[in-house]
Amino acid sequence: MKTKKIDKKINIAELIDRVPESVDIMMEYGLGCVGCMASGGESLEEGAKAHGLSSKEIEEMVGEINKLK
Repeated sequence: MKTKKIDKKINIAELIDRVPESVDIMMEYGLGCVGCMASGGESLEEGAKAHGLSSKEIEEMVGEINKLK
């Protein structure tokens, strides 16, 4: 069974739970979301935008995370 693709609307804490290796990619993009209190209530897109990432950078990051799965 193939796992569902990750998208930018996923909750950060859920993403870390589902794809632990995604932490390294998020860190490369400047998101220190692992220890962030907001990770439980923010989507990947919200967190990325809060850290100044563009829509293009967010899409690239999501693409890299999906390659891990």
